[in-house]
Parts: sequence; structure tokens; C-alpha cells
Amino acid sequence: MSAEPVRDPGLQPERTRLAWRRTTLAGTVAAVLAGRAALHTGVSASGVVVCALGGLLWLGFLALANRRIHALAASPEPTALAPRHATAAVLCTVGLAVCGAVLIL
Repeated sequence: MSAEPVRDPGLQPERTRLAWRRTTLAGTVAAVLAGRAALHTGVSASGVVVCALGGLLWLGFLALANRRIHALAASPEPTALAPRHATAAVLCTVGLAVCGAVLIL
């Protein structure tokens, strides 16, 4: 039996870190634009609630992304993303999209 070759991660962790940063930037822009859309036509109770919910979802995603970015930078061989963190990131992203759609419609 031959030994498994040693994995050379190359620039993959750096690309992944940059992808997380781009995604958080895109989420920030989407959250700001959604808040602007909600307040552009006037302040309503439902608009404020949806904006607040979107802000909380954005903060949750930002915390998850920041945690992942630090984990990728901490070691040359980063650990895999935990399924619960991946699920939380997906739920935050979908929640932000729903909040944006509610504010636009």
C-alpha cells in the first residue's frame, strides 16, 4: 500500500478567505440598500421590523464569516467548515434575501 500524498493547500485558503470577504461586502451592500428602500417611501412599522430583522441576519452572517476568516488564517491547513456553521450561513443569506424581497414588494 502506498502512503497518501501530503496535501499542498497552495493558495486555496487565501482564495477562500477572499471569497468570504467579498460575500460579506455584498451582504453589507444588500442590507444598506434594503434599509434605504424601506425608508425611502416613508417610515412604517413593518418596514422598521423587516429592516431590524435584516440587520440582525446581516450581523449573524458577518459574525460567522469573521469566525471562518480567522480560522482560515490561523493555520496552514484549515479545518473544514462545520455543518452547523454552513447551515447558519445559508439561513442568514436566505433570510436576508427574503427581507430584501419583502421590502421591495
